Amino acid sequence: MSTLALMPGGAEIWIILAVVLLLFGGRKLPELARSMGSSITQFKKGLKESDAEEASKLAEGKPAEAAPKEKVES
Repeated sequence: MSTLALMPGGAEIWIILAVVLLLFGGRKLPELARSMGSSITQFKKGLKESDAEEASKLAEGKPAEAAPKEKVES
C-alpha cells in the first residue's frame, strides 16, 4: 500500500481545519500555534543538548549511557 494513499487530500485538510476552528474558536488558535511552536523549539533544543553531551562523552573516551532496561515481573 502506498503512503500517499494515507495522506489527507485538500478536502480532508479543510474539514480538519474547520473542526479545529469550531472546537477551539478563533481567539484560541494563535495561542495554540504559539505554544506548539515554543514546544517544538524546546524539544529541538533538548535534542541538540543531548547530542552534544553524548559527543563530549565519546570524545573523552567514556561510553555513552544506555537506557535503563525495565524489569519484567513474572
